Amino acid sequence: MSDIDRGRIASDEDRLPWLEPVEEQRVGTPGAGKTIAALLVALLVIGLVVGGIFWLSASRPGGASGDMIAAPEGDYKVKPDQPGGMKVEGEGETAFAASDGRETNASIDLSAIPEAPVSGAGSVTNSDAAAGGLAVKPAAPAPAPAQVAAAPARPAPVAQAAPAAAAPVIGGAQVQLGAFGSEAKANVAWKTLAGRFAFLAALPKSVTPVTVGDKTLYRLRASAGGQAGSICARLRVAGETCSVIG
Repeated sequence: MSDIDRGRIASDEDRLPWLEPVEEQRVGTPGAGKTIAALLVALLVIGLVVGGIFWLSASRPGGASGDMIAAPEGDYKVKPDQPGGMKVEGEGETAFAASDGRETNASIDLSAIPEAPVSGAGSVTNSDAAAGGLAVKPAAPAPAPAQVAAAPARPAPVAQAAPAAAAPVIGGAQVQLGAFGSEAKANVAWKTLAGRFAFLAALPKSVTPVTVGDKTLYRLRASAGGQAGSICARLRVAGETCSVIG
């Protein structure tokens, strides 16, 4: 190698890299397939947006119209066929009046007392059955009595004296039924009370005058003994006033 060639190589090695010219890099252009795909996606998005707007407008109720409503032809008020309204079964009874807020005349009868129990069941007689149209079967004939050997005669039993009826309660606790201005008024009150309450009619009564200030009153009392408390309680339940004395 000559000195000239050796000097050329040395000069090439001494060159700096940034002094060399830079070649321009070409940017690659997208292909036709990618462009078509992008257009299809854009069209699809636009179609979805338009379809959503159309669906919302169709599902939303229509707006109210501001037009004036025309009045119907004919009379504005027409008399009904039944001016009193429809008739409801049971109308006019206490339940309807109470529901409307009206005052009712309902009351509790405090003077009512329990009824006496009926002893035994009643039987239907022929006259009652005939009046009600019921057929009554004739009673079967009684069977003939069986032949029984004659028993030896026994002496007739001696009749025992019946026990004396219980005497009315006298003394002990008394039920005071009131104080009246005269003995006649006290007797009338006793007659009324004894007629209403059967348990009072069997008790002995007493009308005793008593002076209160300048007035003379007549106390009406009934001797009840140990039953005075229960009798007075029954009278109070029936709405009467009384007090137990003694």
